[in-house]
Amino acid sequence: MPAMRTIVITGGTDGIGRYLAQAYAERGDRVVVIGRNAEKGKAFLERAGGHGVFLPADLGSLEQNRAVLDELRAGYPVIDALVLCARFFRSNRVETEDGIEATFAHFYLSRFLFGHELHENLERAARPVIVNVAGPGGDLSAVSWNDIQLTQHYTGGGALGQGGKLNDLLGVAYVQQYPTGKTRYVLVHPGVTATAQTGDYDRATQLMVENLRRYGKPIPVAAAPIFELVDSPPADPLTAVIEGRRINVTGRAFDPTAARTLDALTRELITPRP
Repeated sequence: MPAMRTIVITGGTDGIGRYLAQAYAERGDRVVVIGRNAEKGKAFLERAGGHGVFLPADLGSLEQNRAVLDELRAGYPVIDALVLCARFFRSNRVETEDGIEATFAHFYLSRFLFGHELHENLERAARPVIVNVAGPGGDLSAVSWNDIQLTQHYTGGGALGQGGKLNDLLGVAYVQQYPTGKTRYVLVHPGVTATAQTGDYDRATQLMVENLRRYGKPIPVAAAPIFELVDSPPADPLTAVIEGRRINVTGRAFDPTAARTLDALTRELITPRP
């Protein structure tokens, strides 16, 4: 019988994250779910049969990210897989308590922090992997380098599209920083999926989302490639997968210079001011 693994899932109380969390708990793995909804967290624990842990956190908050990461580092010295699923759509621009645009903070900064802050815990595992469910591919033109928090021309779709591209570059920078590490970084686009699509929508976007829920692929179908990637991490340090199909991660869309630029910008942004 395979040894019990420890799997950490952000956004594990809804959609694909919830499906993965429940399935791994049923397999007998220890599953640590991070989310902000206490009722959904309680529901997960009731289903998990003693194999689940719920840690509440608003992943848009730097303070709450750091608090839950402290708890993870101390409580789980070996983490086999980190699955990053949390996302929240906002039709209107909102800033967090840190003064950071909310989609940028929640969809990108939290994933930056989780990957880097849990690196040592991951490296203690036999075959560690980070699966970042963000939507790889696309062009670097999605990134507004001169206004990365979109203070001038914000749209909900633009913020989410930029966030996907930033996560591509996050993966590139991650493997640059740990060239001899065991941890594999995998970027995943599961395709349009019939999930809850949580968010704060204007009317026009709400109608579009309702159609996505109606016609998107079933969650089990979207999640299937993720199971394979967690159970059998790729040999390459960085991999990108769109609906089960691998794409090239050496082209301009995954430019290492852009990745280093973003990494430096991010570290400056999250460094506490004296």
